[in-house]
Amino acid sequence: KREMHNTLGLQSVAQLLENTVPASIRLGRSLKMDDPVCKLFIVSRNKMWRSYIGMGYYNCSVPPVIQRNLLENSGWVTQYTPYQPEVSQGRLESLLNYQTMVCDITGMAVANASLLDEGTGAAEAMQLCNRQNKRRMFYIDPRCHPQTTAVVYIGVKTLLKLPHEMDFSGKDVSGVLFQYPDTEGRVEDFAALVDRAHKGGALACCATDLLALCVLRPPSEFGVDITLGSSQRFGVPLCYGGPHAAFFAVRENLVRMMPGRMVGTREQHIRRVKATSNIFECLHIAERTHNAMLILAEGLKRAGHKLQHENFDTLKINCGVAGKDILEKSMQREINLRVYSDGLLGVSLDETVTERDLDDLLCIFGLRVLSCNPFKRTSKFLTHPVFNSYHSETNIVRYMKHLENKDISLVHSMIPLGSCTMKLNSSSELMNQTEFANIHPFVPLDQAEGYQQLFRQLERDLCEITGYDKISFQPNSGAQGEYAGLAAIKAYLNSKGESHRTVCLIPKSAHGTNPVSAQMAGMKVQVVEVDKDGNIDVSPLKVDKHKANLANVSEVCELIHQNGGQVYLDGANMNAQVGLCRPGDYGSDVSHLNLHKTFCIPHGGGGPGMGPIGVKPHLAPFLPSHPVVNMQSSNAGSSLGTISAAPWGSSAFLPISWAYIKMMGSKGLVHATEVAILNANYMAKRLENHYKIIFRGSKGFVAHEFILDVRPFKKSANIEAVDVAKRLQDYGFHAPTMSWPVAGTLMIEPTESEDKAELDRFCDSLLAIRQEIADIEEGRMDSRVNPLKMAPHSLTCITSTTWDRPYSRAYAAFPVPFVRPETKFWPTISRIDDIYGDQHLVCTCPPMDVYESPYEERASS
Repeated sequence: KREMHNTLGLQSVAQLLENTVPASIRLGRSLKMDDPVCKLFIVSRNKMWRSYIGMGYYNCSVPPVIQRNLLENSGWVTQYTPYQPEVSQGRLESLLNYQTMVCDITGMAVANASLLDEGTGAAEAMQLCNRQNKRRMFYIDPRCHPQTTAVVYIGVKTLLKLPHEMDFSGKDVSGVLFQYPDTEGRVEDFAALVDRAHKGGALACCATDLLALCVLRPPSEFGVDITLGSSQRFGVPLCYGGPHAAFFAVRENLVRMMPGRMVGTREQHIRRVKATSNIFECLHIAERTHNAMLILAEGLKRAGHKLQHENFDTLKINCGVAGKDILEKSMQREINLRVYSDGLLGVSLDETVTERDLDDLLCIFGLRVLSCNPFKRTSKFLTHPVFNSYHSETNIVRYMKHLENKDISLVHSMIPLGSCTMKLNSSSELMNQTEFANIHPFVPLDQAEGYQQLFRQLERDLCEITGYDKISFQPNSGAQGEYAGLAAIKAYLNSKGESHRTVCLIPKSAHGTNPVSAQMAGMKVQVVEVDKDGNIDVSPLKVDKHKANLANVSEVCELIHQNGGQVYLDGANMNAQVGLCRPGDYGSDVSHLNLHKTFCIPHGGGGPGMGPIGVKPHLAPFLPSHPVVNMQSSNAGSSLGTISAAPWGSSAFLPISWAYIKMMGSKGLVHATEVAILNANYMAKRLENHYKIIFRGSKGFVAHEFILDVRPFKKSANIEAVDVAKRLQDYGFHAPTMSWPVAGTLMIEPTESEDKAELDRFCDSLLAIRQEIADIEEGRMDSRVNPLKMAPHSLTCITSTTWDRPYSRAYAAFPVPFVRPETKFWPTISRIDDIYGDQHLVCTCPPMDVYESPYEERASS
């Protein structure tokens, strides 16, 4: 630390903070944190009942080989979103496999690399329909899962109607959403409904179940346009609601309008041998689940109960007057059944159901195969070699390690992405217990008392850290948190009779999701300029002009409050504020927090994360609610509605942030903030004589991140930010954030987790790259063929038989002494043509007929 202080010309961290954090917003006291409670005591308060509630959440088996080698492996969970594809090929290949699986099972043309949950996926489908045909009315079949309906219901004219009630004769219906199988387990032929929708110019959206589609006809055979649902039951525990990735697949003509990210490839880069066998493990799981349902259904009929319908895995049962006694018996055996709104009972089975489980269910109902079915699937799926080549634990472990080795992660080096906070994901924080993993999100609250205690403690701690008064954990991403916070403001203004306040002022430097969230919340965006130092330029802000219409602005709190508006502060990155200043104290009304940044949830190669919102007291009544679970802390009458499918979002992540806060304590949290600020300023100081650094504070210091302006190099050396980013891969580093918040720049955030030696290695790499740029500027290197323009240099490139570049192989691969053969991380491939990939989409593994046998290749050559 002394060396870093000396570099900065300071005596202490305290002096640095005086020059960095304005005195007007300093907290001025220590954080008041509760004493830590043993995590094992908290989890022991959860009750591990067997749940047959269904509704999109099911028990499943997590193979130990997957848990040990993927879910608990830092090499898989600490990467960032694969923005640098040359060092992210493992994740990209695994996501391509996922997309291929979804397309195969659903029968659709193109799938994305997942959304947050089924409810969010349904809302995105509705938005896609609106974008496609510019119509505002949307039909929902009331037999969809209630939480899905609740999420879709916000923001548009949505009507609940049964298929025979839907009228497509007008020109105002954008689309229709139905569930297959529906929330009661019913399977219905929707071909006629889809045909009617298409004739009326509307799109057809189907929420479905991947496991069910292994035995049922895929939605594509009904002609649907959009297929969506949760992929949870393919190996992800219940987790009290999440994280659970949603799949989303469309017809080919809608691919350019599809939300989320797609992984694409160029066919000629993929060459695998042909499949030699075809193991339908998914089909076996589905048939086992379905046969268990058939056995249970037969027993229930023999016991005299009336089944409303029976098909894949869910039964709706009319038990008459015996229903109450059956529920009591189920509770005595610690079994959760679903109770429908009409009083009938529901049972949803899954792959984990055993013979003993069936005996217990039959006993509860008073007792002690795949028949002819018009919906039985006949088309093949999962025929690609990647799903049929790894038949032993040995082989699947090797394949996962093969993919992992293609990805750079925190196990290799620092990932200095600005605004992303790629800090340590401690093993002690990530330790999970079965009592957290295997709880259905809709169980009675007294069965999840451990979770509820953890929620309350984490809420108190986050309120103390932020200065807010209430927290909602329902938003399960930062963007979703933005939307929830702005929607809460809108609901508050509407309750005051100020629905005319629709203008949202957003700084030009704001994150790109900010204006999108404002528009989704029904606001009109007006951009506010920033000055040369990155501060909001208040001088041209004609507040009087918009006095009657202001709804929100970031940062200029007092000015907005004086004119009747509310302030939303983007709290995505709190790493320079924890323990030093609190948004709730300096004028903000609401913020979201990215727990996957400051509060240590792993980024997982791109998500999911958690984006809870904190609010001041006047906004608390408008926080999200839920249609299935009484959340107690929310007011259903005034609530903004439901934001995500699960009541508390991706609940299984919250123990990580809870553990981080409890283990750090008040002093540790402040120290982490101090070191984050020190590290950023140390790096900025080392680089300032070689790169222009923009957006510094009035005293010349930065907070926890800083921006290098590399735009001048375009004119002087034909070098852009992307060239520096790719060359850093040769030095063993992931690139900083590119072109945000200013196009053509690099934003660097070291976090508090990295020591001085690692900071120096990264700085030395950038200084060496600056010398390479100088070589181009001074004519010693060609401006088109040089180590930056040709970067990254893969192992295949370096070991090729020919080398026609005006610099050596050694200089390309080992440009500085600390990059050595025994420790180097090699980019898997050389630079990718991103523009070509965007223009020529190949979003699934190519079909079998394009693959060539290596023996055929050898013979032909």
